[in-house]
Amino acid sequence: MKMLIAIIKPFRLDAVREALADAGVQGMTVTEVRGFGRQKGHTELYRGAEYTVDLLPKIKLEVALTPDQVDKAVDAIAKAAKTGQIGDGKIFVYDLNQTVRIRTGESGVDAV
Repeated sequence: MKMLIAIIKPFRLDAVREALADAGVQGMTVTEVRGFGRQKGHTELYRGAEYTVDLLPKIKLEVALTPDQVDKAVDAIAKAAKTGQIGDGKIFVYDLNQTVRIRTGESGVDAV
């Protein structure tokens, strides 16, 4: 099993969700988060005063996948989330040691 975590721009969430559904992904967890990458935020102008926005709003997606779903999911997210601008996000894939569905007690691939 694999755990895929993607950090994307908030306005790309619907496109990414649809792309993952088309790729056969059945569920995900979505969290609103804030952070920055290499750009370390940006400056904005508000009522004539310039100020720095250090932590930008982002969306964190977490998806548990079988190993054969990983490449499809990564491709789907990368294509749907890409705007070509700084801050499009990142995708991380981790090994997932154990998964248990609380309601039924199923574990492993059956729990996903």
